Amino acid sequence: MASLFTKIIKGEIPSYKLAEDDRFFAFLDINPLAKGHALVIPKNETDYIFDIEDDELGAMVVFAKKVANAIEKVVPCKKVGMAVLGLEVPHAHIHLVPINTVYDIDFKQPKLKLSTQEFEEITALIKAQIIN
Repeated sequence: MASLFTKIIKGEIPSYKLAEDDRFFAFLDINPLAKGHALVIPKNETDYIFDIEDDELGAMVVFAKKVANAIEKVVPCKKVGMAVLGLEVPHAHIHLVPINTVYDIDFKQPKLKLSTQEFEEITALIKAQIIN
């Protein structure tokens, strides 16, 4: 059975897509810690990030860097933090979270409740900043 993220990649579940190429897909987290919180996933469904082949893992981080740079241009923050947990969905993924303190990437925090309009606006702004 396909993972939730594979269904998002295939368009079976809607998402706020930020970027996509032949190997990776980036979209906004619908339960964000901060405005602009995004997920970067490989299209090849792999549960554990360290099971990804070295060259693909390196390319995934480079892809994530493009998305993070775009987020940083749109969302006021000191940096975009990167976290890999890997327990919530059986599909490897990187969290990109705009942060101003080390505590901003604490997943125990209450998640933001954004409207569809807010998600659409932030998606458009970030997409416009992504350089291929």
